[in-house]
Amino acid sequence: MIIDIVNGPNLNLLSKREPEIYGSMSFESYLEVLKSTYPSLTIRYFQSNHEGELIDYLHAIGFEKTHIIINAGAYSHTSIAIADALRSITAPAIEVHLSNIYRRESFRHHSYIAQAVQGTICGLGLKGYELAIESFLNSTT
Repeated sequence: MIIDIVNGPNLNLLSKREPEIYGSMSFESYLEVLKSTYPSLTIRYFQSNHEGELIDYLHAIGFEKTHIIINAGAYSHTSIAIADALRSITAPAIEVHLSNIYRRESFRHHSYIAQAVQGTICGLGLKGYELAIESFLNSTT
């Protein structure tokens, strides 16, 4: 199974940006943990701070036999274009947020992406990515 993790803006700053909210581990370090936890999977990683690059990546992989875990960061709350890209592709996707978006500012309570994915995991930190992988492993899609 192939898993594509797609992270949006500011997620390149994990371990540096607001560690009380986002934790103290970089995503690159966590990615190595995931790869060692799931050695039978091919886990690919893409991060961009640019909306169009995220859309281009989704278009490039979205018709392959892959499963997508997307944390679009703040674009979750603003980007109809990323939601449309997810609706346009055939690969199943799960949305992940490190923080509990419903315990934060009210503008974070709505996700345009949520309507375009199979499910959303939020508030469980980096563990959310592992839970998304487990969901795909236990799914028939």
